[in-house]
Amino acid sequence: MKKEVIIIGGGIIGLCSAYYLQKEGHSVTIIDQYDITSGASFVNAGYITPSHIIPLSSPGIITKGLKWMFNSASPFYVKPRLNSDFLTWAWQFKKSATSAKVVRAIPIIEEINLLSRDLFEQFKKEPSFKFHYHRKGLLMAYQTNQAGEEEWEVGKKAIQLGLEVKQLNAQEIKEFEPDVLTHMKGAVYFGCDAHSTPGEFMKELVADLKQKGVSFLLNEEVEDLVFKNKKIEALKTTSQLIRGDEFILTGGAWSPILAKKIGLNLSLQAGKGYRINVERETKIKMPTILLEAKVAVTPMNGFTRFAGTMELGGINHNIDPVRVNAIAQAAKKYYPEIEISKTEKDEAQCGLRPCSPDGLPYIGKSEKCKNLIFATGHAMMGWSLGPITGKLVSEISSERKTSMDIAPFHPDRKF
Repeated sequence: MKKEVIIIGGGIIGLCSAYYLQKEGHSVTIIDQYDITSGASFVNAGYITPSHIIPLSSPGIITKGLKWMFNSASPFYVKPRLNSDFLTWAWQFKKSATSAKVVRAIPIIEEINLLSRDLFEQFKKEPSFKFHYHRKGLLMAYQTNQAGEEEWEVGKKAIQLGLEVKQLNAQEIKEFEPDVLTHMKGAVYFGCDAHSTPGEFMKELVADLKQKGVSFLLNEEVEDLVFKNKKIEALKTTSQLIRGDEFILTGGAWSPILAKKIGLNLSLQAGKGYRINVERETKIKMPTILLEAKVAVTPMNGFTRFAGTMELGGINHNIDPVRVNAIAQAAKKYYPEIEISKTEKDEAQCGLRPCSPDGLPYIGKSEKCKNLIFATGHAMMGWSLGPITGKLVSEISSERKTSMDIAPFHPDRKF
C-alpha cells in the first residue's frame, strides 16, 4: 500500500529514508527546522567505518571521562547537570559500558556498517551522483605504546570478523603518506573503510530527491502532534498543520522532544563535535584518526578536514575556542609541518550527534505509536549508517523483510 510519508529531519538519515521510500512508490515530504545546509551531516569527518566496531559505551570510558572532565581541552567532556533525562542517560550509559554488552554489540555494528558501505557504493554507480568517495582504508595512528596496544586489541577483534587489518610501523606509515612529515610511532590500518566529502553527497541527494518529486518544507519547526489512539494524525509546525499516513522521526539530537509527545522517554543526549577545514594543500593522502587526541583527519575534495571532540553538554551550538585550538594543536603534534591558522580556527563549525546510552541507534517502531518510525541515535556513526538506515526505514514502512535483524535497535529497549 502506497502511503503519504512525512519525514521529520533533513540530515543524512532523513534524506536517505526519503530516497528509499520514494523508490517504494510512497509520496514523501521532508520537514526540517533549518535549510539543510549545516549541522552534523555537513561537519562530520565523512567516514564510512566498518572498523568502528566498539560502541562509545565501552569498559574504561567512565574512568577516562571522569579524568577528562577536569581538562577543558580534553577530547571527551560531560557537563554535569541536574537534569532527569541526562541523569537517566548517564546511568544507562554506565550500565551499558560492560565487556559482555560490547561483545554482543560488535557483530551488529559490523554488519550494519558493511551493509551501509555497499549502499554508498551503489549510490556512486548512479549517473546523478558524482560525490567524492574513496575506499582506501583508515589509519589509526598513535604516538604511545599504550594507545597502539589498545587499538591492536580492536584490530584483532576485527580480524576475527573477517575485516582487513594490519599493524604499521613508522616507516610503513610513510608508504601511505610519502609527501607529508608525520610524527607517529605506528598505526593500525583498517582496509575496510572508506571516506567521502559530506557536503557534496548531501547537495546531490537533495537535488535528486527534488527531481524525483519529494517535497521539502524548510525552516519549519514541528511544535506539536495531533496524537489519538496510538496514532499521529498530523503535525503542527510553526505555520501549518501537516497530515500523513506514516511519520519518520530522523530529528537527531532533537528527537526526544517529539518522542515525549507520544509518551516515550527516548534516552538520547547531544554530543557536540567540531570541525576545522584547511583549504590549502596539506599533502595528507590518508584518512587518519590521531588516537591519543581523538582527532579525525580527512583528505576531502579540495581541502583537509580536522574533526574531533565529544562534548555532552545539552543542545547548543556554542563554539568553544579551547576545544577548537586543541584540535589544531593535535594536528601539528602528529603532522609537524601543519600549522592551522587563526582564520581557519575562527571559521570552525560544530554539529550535534545524537547519542544513545549503548552506542546503538534507534531504528523501528515503539509500542507507544503505530505509525511512527524512529531512525535516530547514531552517535558518531550517523554518516556511515545513513544509507542502510534509510533502507531499513523503507522496509519497515513497506512491511517487508528487513535487510538485517533490527531487534537490537528497538526504540523501547531496556538498558
